[in-house]
Amino acid sequence: MPTEINLYFGSALCQILPVRPVLDDERGPLVALAGGTPVKRTRTERSLRDIPRDEWPEGGFPLEDDVWFGNGVLIFQPHGANHAVWWFFEADGAFAGWYVNLETRSPDGSQVVDQELDIWVEPDRTWSWKDEESFAAKTGDPRFWSAEEAAEIRAEGNRVVKLIEAGEFPFDGTWTDLRP
Repeated sequence: MPTEINLYFGSALCQILPVRPVLDDERGPLVALAGGTPVKRTRTERSLRDIPRDEWPEGGFPLEDDVWFGNGVLIFQPHGANHAVWWFFEADGAFAGWYVNLETRSPDGSQVVDQELDIWVEPDRTWSWKDEESFAAKTGDPRFWSAEEAAEIRAEGNRVVKLIEAGEFPFDGTWTDLRP
C-alpha cells in the first residue's frame, strides 16, 4: 500500500503526494490525502496539459513545495485496473463526487502515470469526460501514447462508465461517509 504517490505526466514527475493508508483488501488499497498536507508539485504559468511537450525542460519542470488544496480526498486503486477513483468532499464534509483518474501504476501503487483522460462523477452518478481535447492532442505523440494505447485507455474509461451507470462498487455509496 503506498504511503506516497509519485504522479507522472508525459514521463515527467509532476506531483509527490504523501498519503495515509486507510485499508487494503482484495479490492485494492484505499489511502487518504488530507487538505493542507504538504506536497510537492510543478508550478507553471499555464496548465501542464496546455504546454506543448516540446517546450518542457529536459527532465520536466522542477517540483516546488505546496499544500494539498481543498478538503482532502480518498484515493482507491483497484487491483488489476488502469484507473483510480478519488472521493472529493465539500468544506462541510458532504460528499462532492468521484473523480476517475485513468492511469497506469506500479504494483504497489506508488508510481502513477496519468493517462490524461478522466471522468467526473456527481453524487447522483451523472458523469462526464474530462480533458478529451488534450487527450486527443497527445495521441500519437511517442512521449505519451499511440492510437492503439489511446483506444485501450478509452476502453478502460468505458468499463468504469458501466460501473458508474449501474451504481456498482465503488460508485454505490461506499466510503462516501469517510473523511480524509
